[in-house]
Amino acid sequence: MRYFNTSGPNRPYEHYTLMREKLVEKGIRLVNAERYFTIWAPRQTGKSTYFRLLAGEIEKKGYSSAYINFENYKNENLQSFLLRLTGELIKFWGVDLKNKSLGEIFYIIENIQNKKCVLIIDEVEGINSEYFGDFLHSIRNVYHSREKHCLKSVILVGVTNILGVVQDHASPFNIADNLPIDYFTKEEVYELLHQHETETGQLFDEKVKEKISYITAGQPGLVNGFAWKLVEDNPDKKKIEYDDYLKAEDWYLRKAIDKNISNIINKAKQYRAFVEKLLFREAKITFDIDRESIKVLHTNGIIKENSEKNIEFWVPLYKKRLYKYFFPYENGESDQFFRKTPLEDVITKEGKINFEKLIEGYKSYVKRRSFKYFREKDDDGNYKNIKEAALVYSFETYIQYVIQEYEGKSYLEPHTGLGRSDLIINILGNESVIETKIYKSILRFIKGKKQLAYYCKSIGVKDAVYLVFTPNNIDYTESVKEQTEKIDGIKIRTYLIEYDEEKDF
Repeated sequence: MRYFNTSGPNRPYEHYTLMREKLVEKGIRLVNAERYFTIWAPRQTGKSTYFRLLAGEIEKKGYSSAYINFENYKNENLQSFLLRLTGELIKFWGVDLKNKSLGEIFYIIENIQNKKCVLIIDEVEGINSEYFGDFLHSIRNVYHSREKHCLKSVILVGVTNILGVVQDHASPFNIADNLPIDYFTKEEVYELLHQHETETGQLFDEKVKEKISYITAGQPGLVNGFAWKLVEDNPDKKKIEYDDYLKAEDWYLRKAIDKNISNIINKAKQYRAFVEKLLFREAKITFDIDRESIKVLHTNGIIKENSEKNIEFWVPLYKKRLYKYFFPYENGESDQFFRKTPLEDVITKEGKINFEKLIEGYKSYVKRRSFKYFREKDDDGNYKNIKEAALVYSFETYIQYVIQEYEGKSYLEPHTGLGRSDLIINILGNESVIETKIYKSILRFIKGKKQLAYYCKSIGVKDAVYLVFTPNNIDYTESVKEQTEKIDGIKIRTYLIEYDEEKDF
């Protein structure tokens, strides 16, 4: 019986696999046109699975393909590199090139005419820089006469923009096309899950399918990971329900030890202030790959360009993990929260949240303690996080204290756009949505309420809190005020939390 694969390339006879016919056809066209091209995408996007599928198809058309992985060759000498290269070429092509120099290897290849060969180099960034340039120059040299010899196509595969890498090392290496490996579409996610449903009879609830597609953005590794976790934890259930999904998401957020997620966090740590601006501000930032921070975060799958040529987060799950990683869980402030407003006052006799009392208590806390305790410093005394982050972290810590006291639940629902996340809280069976926002303009203030109402309708929640942090040095219009109103049938309670740019920080 097949299963969802979470490690290494897929084998279609063993794993549920999308054959991606249209993408494979693109690769076939490039090979038939004798193009030397690159494949790049962040980790866990199915690159290895893809080029194996491609290799299988081109072999049906008379090509001999060889795929070689050089992931851990950064510190290997040239002799070790050539040993692996020639050893794999014997296995795949039946051509003995042992004990030859790099130049001799490609000279011999140039003189083989009775074959049609394709060379696929995986993890090309892993090759030692001391001879990487020479390797690329050798490829470039044989490219110009490829119609006369066997090496019809070379495919370089990696996790960064390989076209930029080869240009840096072998300029002007302008022979390369790039074939991006897109994430799964929603339809493809459903197709993959349907393979399991068909072969086992176990079904995924429609909402579960939607959530997997959304939280992963179709990232192949995460799609398979979520599906595997759900099936593994619920082997005897005929239908996997939404509550099962929430447990799997919680595992991914709090317990999963994942190399790819660790890499995401480590890259984000290098640009913490910038990432926090993306998390908490709604400013439109133009996507520009020449900015080092944008280049690194993009090539590692954290951000991408949207339809308006601006930055947006790529994978909602990564946005959640980054938010959670930067969150200051331990700063001793929980003891200060309800010194003025008794905690029991925030829950009514009917078991519902008394938001007036809840926010009143928070305002009282802010006046006494400000937000400075939610700004972290490094060993040199410099702030690691931005002011806007401290505002949101302050309220999140406050509300989490209430949730824990009443054994409730909360779910952060991040959106791919910048600066907006909705917090769904469930206390004593009553569910509400809270959105925190930092005031920037009247238009964004009004638009935010409409977005919140739309989101509440989409998930079937009728009650929402719109918590807006407002700097006290701005003159607001009459439209910016605390009120309770109905927007598209949703009860929206707006609260303003005033702060002083200087005193409160």
